[in-house]
Amino acid sequence: MSHPVGFIHGRFQVLHNDHLVYLLAGKALCDHLFVGITNPNQDMTADEEADPARSSLKNNPLTFDERRLMVRFALMEAGITSETFSIVPFPISRPDLLENFTPPDAAYYLTIYDDWGREKKARLESFGLRTHVMWDKPLSEKGITGKQVRKAIREGNDWKSLVPPAVAERIIEWKLQERFEKLSD
Repeated sequence: MSHPVGFIHGRFQVLHNDHLVYLLAGKALCDHLFVGITNPNQDMTADEEADPARSSLKNNPLTFDERRLMVRFALMEAGITSETFSIVPFPISRPDLLENFTPPDAAYYLTIYDDWGREKKARLESFGLRTHVMWDKPLSEKGITGKQVRKAIREGNDWKSLVPPAVAERIIEWKLQERFEKLSD
């Protein structure tokens, strides 16, 4: 199945290898992929009952632009040409703003592991948007998490095996270990 326009989203706080698998699975389903970055800034972030920790500052240490660049470099490193994807803010936790960022003709790709995944699906469908669940798995099968990667970076453990090489370059360039040392997960 191929859609002309697909839309996928995530916080990508830090973009890791499982995020890349997710992004590439979405790109395989469409001609042009929009990548929505959630929690783009504090004004577009709200607490979520289904996942309360997702809005905290310690779980959102990277800026929108840092995450946009991580996504861009990782996709291009994976062989996806820049003309076939766009990266946009996507305030999923602020339904009052969401319609300003949702292309109505896109297929909205999701993965579901928990109540938050089910909530996102229901929220998108409440706007009349077409959803496509790429996979629905138990939380125990989720794999790598951003929290796990941030902790490994902060503690100086092996984090390079958890992220695409292009992302590892950004982590070093932006001295994220120093920034993350000031945070605690």
